[in-house]
Amino acid sequence: MILENTFMKQNDSIVIRKYQPTDKDAVLNLIKLNTPDFFAEEEADDLNDYLDNEIEMYYVLLVDGIVVGCGGINFAENKTISKISWDIIHPDFKCKSLGTMLLRYRIEVLKAISSVGKIIVRTSQVAYKFYEKQGFVLNEIKKNYWAEGFDMYSMEYKGCEYK
Repeated sequence: MILENTFMKQNDSIVIRKYQPTDKDAVLNLIKLNTPDFFAEEEADDLNDYLDNEIEMYYVLLVDGIVVGCGGINFAENKTISKISWDIIHPDFKCKSLGTMLLRYRIEVLKAISSVGKIIVRTSQVAYKFYEKQGFVLNEIKKNYWAEGFDMYSMEYKGCEYK
């Protein structure tokens, strides 16, 4: 996969759509490109299993038809709790508001589900500031949770526009 332009142009086509099994290789490539900066090596196997067995709602973000981001939603407690899951953006497309766009898209999806009363995310110390900027509040830290050197930061969405 060649990405010639690493900046966003005015006429770039940006699409968020539901994940399809044909997107799997592109999604697994995204985690590979973000390892070890954002994910531990062993997490690629976890994502592979997630894509095969645990998806409830998962989306890909395309720029000019190329998958450059992905992220999901899972549920707990009879769909009263939603969990933001497996957010990944291609390194060449970070800091271009695409992660924010994908997260806000999913928050809007969740706002339309009447049973959802809480949105949480479990992330690491390398990404929690992103979620903090988006209205998530830190609740708990577990050292070396994901892997050695990757702590788990449990956060809850407190954005003013949510229920």
